[in-house]
Amino acid sequence: MIGALTAFVDELRGVGIPVSMVEAIDAARAVEHVDLSDREALRASLAATMVKNARHLPAFDVAFDVYFGLRPSPDAGDGDGAGAAEAAGTAGTDGADDLFEGILEALLEGDHEELRRLVHLAVDRLSGIQPGRPVGGRYYFYRVMRRLDGDALARRLLDALGAPAPADDRLGARLSAEDVDALLEQFRRELRSEIVRRLVADRGSEAVARTLRTPLVEDLDLMHATREELARIEQVVTPLARKLATRLAQRRRRGRKGRLDARRTIRRSLSHGGVLLDPQFKPPRRSKPELVLLCDVSGSMATFARFTLQLTYAISHQFSKVRAFAFVDGLDEVTHLFGPGVEFGDVLLEMASTVDLVWQDGHSDYGHAFEVFRERFSDALTPKSTVIVTGDARTNYREPRRDLLEEIRDDARALFWLNPEARRYWDTGDSIMSTYRPVCDGVHEVRSLRQLERFIELVALPAPLRRAATLAAG
Repeated sequence: MIGALTAFVDELRGVGIPVSMVEAIDAARAVEHVDLSDREALRASLAATMVKNARHLPAFDVAFDVYFGLRPSPDAGDGDGAGAAEAAGTAGTDGADDLFEGILEALLEGDHEELRRLVHLAVDRLSGIQPGRPVGGRYYFYRVMRRLDGDALARRLLDALGAPAPADDRLGARLSAEDVDALLEQFRRELRSEIVRRLVADRGSEAVARTLRTPLVEDLDLMHATREELARIEQVVTPLARKLATRLAQRRRRGRKGRLDARRTIRRSLSHGGVLLDPQFKPPRRSKPELVLLCDVSGSMATFARFTLQLTYAISHQFSKVRAFAFVDGLDEVTHLFGPGVEFGDVLLEMASTVDLVWQDGHSDYGHAFEVFRERFSDALTPKSTVIVTGDARTNYREPRRDLLEEIRDDARALFWLNPEARRYWDTGDSIMSTYRPVCDGVHEVRSLRQLERFIELVALPAPLRRAATLAAG
């Protein structure tokens, strides 16, 4: 058990869940008081001792199912591996229909043992699992769900529960939908557990854990996130901004002392015979930076710009002024669209319908966007302004107008560029990141909320603390 627990802790750390040595010891002590045959009790004990953030629970659950989710097959007469592949080869549409009806009935009657047996048969007949085949568990899961038609299962469950139409009873319809979601999640959980059981038996826990790793929500790729992942990210932005704002305020309060006050220091030294034992400092001048955002919202950049704007405006009180501009091949100010209590989805809709972002064909044109900014909005820049450009620097082979970016940099305190593409793709195709890089005070690859959080935290710091943090980060 100690070996399995140690491997489990290593897997959690590999995913990004912080587990200290003390927490691992607490988990080992908790296991001594748990019935190991009770998987849910074991899951709850380990989660209570090692998970400190509810956002990390999905990744924890996946790792737990790999390392501690093994259990005997509900039907010893059906073998795994080659037997499953043979059964899958002989299964037809009728077999899937029979399984569908059986699973539906088991869910409605709450017969957990029958559900496990039917899930075992479904994996046998529909997944196509073969020993040694290097395919991830998600492939087999979606293959079974597609053959059983998960959407049809949800509709049949709604009908069987007698769900009212939303127009007649909105509350009743919502409660019925939640009941169906709970039943479907029970089925999905059993299906995942059965697939993981077979994969672990074939390949071992560590190999399966690597293929099934669920990234933490703060590490999801903003450029390529699925709709479900974007919903998870949306739920994290507000509490993340609250935590970030609190941390920034604390750092400002703990900021370094002001400049040395030579006159007060000398006067104070008279009581020590002229020895400068007690240096005196002037009160620090705490000035908040101004922030100017230039966000490419074309195509896939729109998702990244959305969370950049959302997170920045959520902590806008940490800056003395925030002005935001969106662009495609045209550019316009969008600062007025943000305010207290505004739903970000509504802002995006209004931005698409009322803001002048398209000049010609709606493809990115950084050069023309910089030109519009210089002509119409140069008053946004002051010596206190920090300018942040977000985009992939893909200009569609149009004039980059680096000279205009240099003018923007000269009128501001600092200029940073955030690129959500992987660094290995910079300067490929129509990307001209190396053209803009020398003009910027910093160019950062920012593909996740964790990286975006670190960058905004850096920008919001006073200049001396920002320089120190930059040096410390290497």
